[in-house]
Amino acid sequence: MGQKTNPIGIRLGIIRGWESNWYGGRDYGDKLAEDHKLRKYIFVRLAKASVSRVIIERTLKLVTLTITTARPGIIIGKGGQEVDKLKEELKKLSGKDVQLNIIEIKRPELEAQLVGASIARQIESRISYRRAIKMAIAASIRMNAEGIKIQISGRLNGAEMARSESYKEGRIPLSTFRADIDYALVEAQTTYGKLGIKVWIMKGEVYGKRELSPLVGMSLSSAKSKGGPSKGRKQRRR
Repeated sequence: MGQKTNPIGIRLGIIRGWESNWYGGRDYGDKLAEDHKLRKYIFVRLAKASVSRVIIERTLKLVTLTITTARPGIIIGKGGQEVDKLKEELKKLSGKDVQLNIIEIKRPELEAQLVGASIARQIESRISYRRAIKMAIAASIRMNAEGIKIQISGRLNGAEMARSESYKEGRIPLSTFRADIDYALVEAQTTYGKLGIKVWIMKGEVYGKRELSPLVGMSLSSAKSKGGPSKGRKQRRR
């Protein structure tokens, strides 16, 4: 079962927290669609900022967005101008007050989304996919990843018949629920069509009870908050 299911979804509630935290009731469908719209907008709007995750929390009149990124300076801008502009855009999109928290990722080589996006950019720049993948694997292993697996599918090198190739180093125990495995699926657009890139990164094993906060899996040493609560509102403990 662990080989077929999504490695993140199967670990929710065990060692990993949810990226959307709110109660929807009868409006569940509308809020879910709004979450999708907000995430899509942020990933497109901040394509150059190396965004890994967007965590959404809701209260009655406030939407709190926590963005994890390897390049927080691009989001914040000079004197905070860019982050204020982004906040206004998201406020218009959601129709509610928006609070933004920016978390800096210290080791992007251990974030599956960022590793996949880096490979996709190199392929779109006509760099050999084998070279891009091997460089990504070497970088992750240097950052003490216990294992990494990358699978690429599509018309590789413009071949007429699509195929898949996998590259692996270390261990990826997908059936071990205590294994902290990050996963991402990224697409690269080439002149021959789209290539699908799947990335699994094994960070270690979790023993004992783990707090299922929205930022579970990100240690304090690898994350730094760049945004705070709005005036007149206390920041909730995580």
